[in-house]
Amino acid sequence: MRKYLIDTSIWVDLREDRKGFKNEPLGDYAFKLFTKIMLEKNKIVITDHIQRELESNYGIPEIRGMFLPFQSIIEKVIVKDEQREEAKKIGNERNLPKGDALHAIIARDNNLTMVTRDKHFRDLDEISKYYKPEELI
Repeated sequence: MRKYLIDTSIWVDLREDRKGFKNEPLGDYAFKLFTKIMLEKNKIVITDHIQRELESNYGIPEIRGMFLPFQSIIEKVIVKDEQREEAKKIGNERNLPKGDALHAIIARDNNLTMVTRDKHFRDLDEISKYYKPEELI
């Protein structure tokens, strides 16, 4: 079974059916990936950090609604203090968001497939390889 750590921006792409550069169908890519994960009976990993990031854009009922169709395949991962410390150190050293460093570390430590569009992950690739949704569908 494969487990995916889906970055906040991909959840937003799905929720808002966003379009990207040159009208790229980001929402459609996200939908196809989530569908594939469900059909293959794989897992989507959620962290408290992802939930907090979503809360900056949506209310709790909306977030619950976003997660509801995937409830049977969602798995929560508890972030360890040492992971937060490592993320803080890497974020400071590389001038990167600590949350992005934390997601790379969580993906590495839990053998997760990291899914994101965030350019900061280019600088974290040696910690955890990352993919865009369209690269996995």
